[in-house]
Amino acid sequence: MTSVSYGDLAQAQLLRRSSRATEGRLTQLADELASGRRQDLARATGGDFKLLAGIERSLGLLRSFSATADEAALVGQAMQGALDTVQGLAEDSGIAFTSAASNGGAVAVRMTAASARLQLDAAVSALNANVGDRYLFSGADTDRPALPGGEPILSALATVTSGLPTAEAVLDAVRGWFDAPRGGGGFLDLAYGGSDGAAGPMPIAISESARFDVSAADPVLRHTMEGLALGALIDAGTLSGDSAACAQVLSVAGETLLGAAAGVVELRGRIGAIEAKIEGARARQAAETSALEIAREGIAAADPYETASGLEETRNQLEMLYALTARLSHLSLMEYLR
Repeated sequence: MTSVSYGDLAQAQLLRRSSRATEGRLTQLADELASGRRQDLARATGGDFKLLAGIERSLGLLRSFSATADEAALVGQAMQGALDTVQGLAEDSGIAFTSAASNGGAVAVRMTAASARLQLDAAVSALNANVGDRYLFSGADTDRPALPGGEPILSALATVTSGLPTAEAVLDAVRGWFDAPRGGGGFLDLAYGGSDGAAGPMPIAISESARFDVSAADPVLRHTMEGLALGALIDAGTLSGDSAACAQVLSVAGETLLGAAAGVVELRGRIGAIEAKIEGARARQAAETSALEIAREGIAAADPYETASGLEETRNQLEMLYALTARLSHLSLMEYLR
């Protein structure tokens, strides 16, 4: 029987090659044990990456939609906060105005009206709310504030009501200014800085989007500012000297505010419905993401027990190769003859 043997150089090269392969395998298994993911995905997928690529693509889409859904949720939350402020101002001022006009004298009317200017500023500030440089109540023009401030509104109304002798005339002029259509020289032309169109939709899922269509030009919000502006005009001296007319204007302002407060509740309900839609999409995406991540881990995850066992087996093989190399490296003629 013929035997085949290797020369010393061939044996050394064979051992060196085996050591490198074993060391590489040892490094691979150590990385897999540390990361929990297989290094050789081609072997894990049987060479067919379509399923894994599809999972990764779906996860990427879900991450994108999740980001816009989170932004939409933040916008809805900020709009709810702003409208909560406006609603509180309308309710508190409406009650105070009607009470002072009905039960108080001239001094009470003036004292109550004195707070209207600050409340108008607070309402305007709330409606100029922005999230990430996105103004929430400016319609499609989200890059600019919806309102210039309370003072420009009062200045325009002071011009409109200058010299009017009766409460009815003042009330008609103020209402006409706030209700004037675009081009009529009223609120929409001189105060509102946003767009008549609603802001664009925000994609929150495949074939699903959220659109917030409430702006400072909404009649409910205009009536809120109207009621507060009427009180501020009384404080500024409109109809000065006619206590009865001032009380009448303040009474109408209070009724306007209470009616507007009920309207703000409806606006908040509309936004709440959109928020519920967003939360539903976020919940579905979270569940789908979890399922896809589990499926991906089933393909790419390294079994810790199997990896640890392989690591120990490979380490033993490497130690055996080192021992064999050390033994062979000491071979000599004398050792051979002995």
